[in-house]
Amino acid sequence: MSTAVRALLLAALLTLVPVAVGVSVADDPTTAPAPVPSYVATPLSAFDSTAAVVRRAPFCTVVPAAAAKQALGVPAVATAYGNGQTLPSLRSLPRGDVAHEYGCVISPAERGAPAEARAWVFVPPVTTARARSLAAAARAERGCTPATGAPAFGSPTVALLCTAGTTRTASYRGLFGDAWFSCSLTLPVSLPPADLLDRAGTWCVAAARAAGRSSS
Repeated sequence: MSTAVRALLLAALLTLVPVAVGVSVADDPTTAPAPVPSYVATPLSAFDSTAAVVRRAPFCTVVPAAAAKQALGVPAVATAYGNGQTLPSLRSLPRGDVAHEYGCVISPAERGAPAEARAWVFVPPVTTARARSLAAAARAERGCTPATGAPAFGSPTVALLCTAGTTRTASYRGLFGDAWFSCSLTLPVSLPPADLLDRAGTWCVAAARAAGRSSS
């Protein structure tokens, strides 16, 4: 074989080697970041709350933006608050009270719209007996009636419909392990109660899953 032919073959091999390595690296799944799963709405009736885990920790930053927007029907902004903090001045929260919970309040980006979504978890652990007392106290809240036939949200659990002026609030509360988790959705009374309960249930599933992903 002539010197010129050997030089051409060596040049070809040197050209092919980097390409082969590049293909091998691209096909290696350990080198590529895992894709972020897109938000898929899940109705409460399809959610197994008995197997769900809720952490008594901050969770607002991991609530899917798509879930918040879907709950309110408009672009939304989130406000988080934590244990020992003064509650923010929002539609459903008394200004100046001190929180003993980790919470997330979703409000319309356009100020003044009559809508709000909330979710919060008690900081102290809650026993089953204490949860039953909390559920009973919720049923006695003024302007509220139990939503009979609503899907379970933890155990013990309670679902309520509360009307105040031109808005109505659907809320679900329940015990997940030792975490008492509550969530609510407030929208105009023009939305039928059954539709409000369904939309609130979907929001509560998203919020509970976010609380399950949070870290203490």
